[in-house]
Amino acid sequence: MDAAWALKVMDKSPYTTVSMTDENGMPYSVPLSIVRTDEQTFYFHCATEGKKLDILQTNPHVCLTAVSKCKPTVGPKDGSFTLEFESAIAFGKAEIVTDDAEKREALRAICQRFLPKHMDAFDAAEERSLSRTAVVRITLTEPPVGKRKQYDANGDELKYGRMDK
Repeated sequence: MDAAWALKVMDKSPYTTVSMTDENGMPYSVPLSIVRTDEQTFYFHCATEGKKLDILQTNPHVCLTAVSKCKPTVGPKDGSFTLEFESAIAFGKAEIVTDDAEKREALRAICQRFLPKHMDAFDAAEERSLSRTAVVRITLTEPPVGKRKQYDANGDELKYGRMDK
Protein backbone atom coordinates (compact mmCIF):
# COMPACT_ATOMS: atom_id res chain seq x y z
CA MET A 1 0.00 0.00 0.00
CA ASP A 2 1.18 3.56 -0.59
CA ALA A 3 2.66 6.13 1.82
CA ALA A 4 -0.61 8.00 2.46
CA TRP A 5 -2.35 4.76 3.43
CA ALA A 6 0.61 3.69 5.60
CA LEU A 7 0.53 7.04 7.44
CA LYS A 8 -3.17 6.52 8.21
CA VAL A 9 -2.36 3.11 9.69
CA MET A 10 0.30 4.73 11.86
CA ASP A 11 -2.17 7.42 12.95
CA LYS A 12 -4.76 4.79 13.97
CA SER A 13 -2.35 2.48 15.74
CA PRO A 14 -2.57 2.63 19.56
CA TYR A 15 1.21 2.40 19.69
CA THR A 16 4.14 2.14 17.31
CA THR A 17 7.14 -0.07 17.87
CA VAL A 18 10.37 1.86 17.45
CA SER A 19 13.38 -0.34 16.74
CA MET A 20 16.99 0.69 16.99
CA THR A 21 20.43 -0.91 17.21
CA ASP A 22 22.85 -0.39 20.09
CA GLU A 23 26.60 0.16 19.76
CA ASN A 24 27.22 -3.61 19.92
CA GLY A 25 24.82 -4.32 17.06
CA MET A 26 22.09 -5.66 19.33
CA PRO A 27 18.51 -4.81 18.34
CA TYR A 28 16.30 -2.96 20.78
CA SER A 29 12.58 -2.42 20.13
CA VAL A 30 10.05 -0.68 22.30
CA PRO A 31 6.32 0.05 21.79
CA LEU A 32 5.70 3.79 22.19
CA SER A 33 2.81 6.23 22.09
CA ILE A 34 3.88 8.45 19.22
CA VAL A 35 2.23 11.24 17.30
CA ARG A 36 2.69 12.40 13.72
CA THR A 37 2.70 16.15 13.15
CA ASP A 38 3.26 16.21 9.38
CA GLU A 39 4.08 13.86 6.50
CA GLN A 40 7.52 12.96 7.87
CA THR A 41 7.72 14.00 11.53
CA PHE A 42 6.86 11.89 14.57
CA TYR A 43 7.41 12.55 18.28
CA PHE A 44 7.51 10.49 21.45
CA HIS A 45 8.34 11.35 25.04
CA CYS A 46 10.27 9.46 27.68
CA ALA A 47 12.39 9.91 30.79
CA THR A 48 15.51 12.05 30.44
CA GLU A 49 17.74 9.01 31.03
CA GLY A 50 17.56 5.44 29.83
CA LYS A 51 18.51 2.87 27.25
CA LYS A 52 16.50 4.42 24.38
CA LEU A 53 18.26 7.76 24.68
CA ASP A 54 21.67 6.13 25.14
CA ILE A 55 21.21 4.13 21.95
CA LEU A 56 19.78 7.02 19.93
CA GLN A 57 22.71 9.26 20.85
CA THR A 58 25.15 6.78 19.29
CA ASN A 59 22.95 5.46 16.47
CA PRO A 60 19.94 7.63 15.55
CA HIS A 61 18.62 5.36 12.78
CA VAL A 62 15.25 3.81 13.63
CA CYS A 63 12.54 1.63 12.14
CA LEU A 64 8.90 2.27 13.04
CA THR A 65 6.26 -0.43 12.72
CA ALA A 66 2.56 -0.15 13.44
CA VAL A 67 -0.48 -2.42 13.29
CA SER A 68 -3.91 -0.79 13.46
CA LYS A 69 -6.04 -3.85 12.85
CA CYS A 70 -5.29 -7.44 13.72
CA LYS A 71 -8.00 -10.10 13.71
CA PRO A 72 -7.47 -13.86 13.53
CA THR A 73 -9.95 -15.39 11.12
CA VAL A 74 -10.71 -18.39 8.94
CA GLY A 75 -10.36 -17.77 5.23
CA PRO A 76 -13.95 -17.43 3.99
CA LYS A 77 -13.43 -19.42 0.80
CA ASP A 78 -10.72 -21.95 1.63
CA GLY A 79 -11.06 -22.41 5.41
CA SER A 80 -7.41 -21.55 6.01
CA PHE A 81 -6.34 -20.07 9.32
CA THR A 82 -5.23 -16.52 8.63
CA LEU A 83 -5.09 -13.01 9.97
CA GLU A 84 -6.73 -9.85 8.73
CA PHE A 85 -4.44 -6.91 9.39
CA GLU A 86 -3.29 -3.43 8.44
CA SER A 87 0.35 -2.61 9.03
CA ALA A 88 2.94 0.02 8.16
CA ILE A 89 6.69 0.36 8.31
CA ALA A 90 8.91 3.42 8.04
CA PHE A 91 12.55 4.31 8.49
CA GLY A 92 13.84 7.49 10.03
CA LYS A 93 16.41 9.35 12.03
CA ALA A 94 15.81 10.24 15.68
CA GLU A 95 16.99 13.39 17.43
CA ILE A 96 16.49 14.51 21.01
CA VAL A 97 14.62 17.82 21.04
CA THR A 98 16.45 20.52 23.00
CA ASP A 99 14.24 23.52 22.20
CA ASP A 100 11.61 23.98 24.94
CA ALA A 101 9.06 25.48 22.55
CA GLU A 102 9.29 22.44 20.24
CA LYS A 103 9.12 20.11 23.27
CA ARG A 104 5.93 21.83 24.44
CA GLU A 105 4.30 21.60 21.01
CA ALA A 106 5.26 17.93 20.69
CA LEU A 107 3.90 17.11 24.15
CA ARG A 108 0.71 19.02 23.33
CA ALA A 109 0.32 17.00 20.12
CA ILE A 110 0.88 13.72 22.00
CA CYS A 111 -1.71 14.66 24.62
CA GLN A 112 -4.16 15.85 21.99
CA ARG A 113 -3.89 12.49 20.24
CA PHE A 114 -4.20 10.26 23.29
CA LEU A 115 -6.15 12.35 25.85
CA PRO A 116 -8.11 14.96 23.88
CA LYS A 117 -10.84 15.25 26.52
CA HIS A 118 -8.27 16.26 29.15
CA MET A 119 -6.49 19.10 27.40
CA ASP A 120 -7.73 21.52 30.06
CA ALA A 121 -5.15 19.93 32.41
CA PHE A 122 -2.30 20.02 29.90
CA ASP A 123 -0.69 23.34 30.86
CA ALA A 124 -0.36 22.44 34.53
CA ALA A 125 0.95 18.95 33.75
CA GLU A 126 3.43 20.31 31.23
CA GLU A 127 4.69 22.91 33.71
CA ARG A 128 5.27 20.20 36.34
CA SER A 129 7.05 17.76 34.05
CA LEU A 130 8.80 19.61 31.22
CA SER A 131 12.22 19.60 32.90
CA ARG A 132 12.09 15.86 33.60
CA THR A 133 10.69 14.80 30.24
CA ALA A 134 12.68 14.12 27.10
CA VAL A 135 11.09 14.47 23.67
CA VAL A 136 12.44 12.70 20.62
CA ARG A 137 11.70 13.77 17.04
CA ILE A 138 11.83 11.12 14.33
CA THR A 139 12.15 12.43 10.79
CA LEU A 140 11.37 9.87 8.11
CA THR A 141 14.21 9.26 5.68
CA GLU A 142 11.98 7.61 3.08
CA PRO A 143 8.23 7.29 2.54
CA PRO A 144 6.49 4.65 4.65
CA VAL A 145 4.85 1.60 3.12
CA GLY A 146 1.91 -0.46 4.25
CA LYS A 147 0.47 -3.92 3.90
CA ARG A 148 -2.90 -5.43 4.62
CA LYS A 149 -4.99 -8.53 4.36
CA GLN A 150 -8.75 -8.09 4.39
CA TYR A 151 -11.79 -9.77 2.94
CA ASP A 152 -14.95 -8.21 1.57
CA ALA A 153 -18.51 -9.35 2.36
CA ASN A 154 -18.30 -11.96 -0.44
CA GLY A 155 -15.15 -13.52 1.03
CA ASP A 156 -12.85 -12.14 -1.66
CA GLU A 157 -9.52 -10.75 -0.54
CA LEU A 158 -9.24 -7.00 -1.04
CA LYS A 159 -6.20 -6.71 -3.26
CA TYR A 160 -4.03 -3.61 -3.64
CA GLY A 161 -6.00 -0.58 -4.75
CA ARG A 162 -9.36 -1.97 -3.69
CA MET A 163 -10.48 0.23 -0.81
CA ASP A 164 -14.14 -0.67 -0.41
CA LYS A 165 -13.79 -2.00 3.13
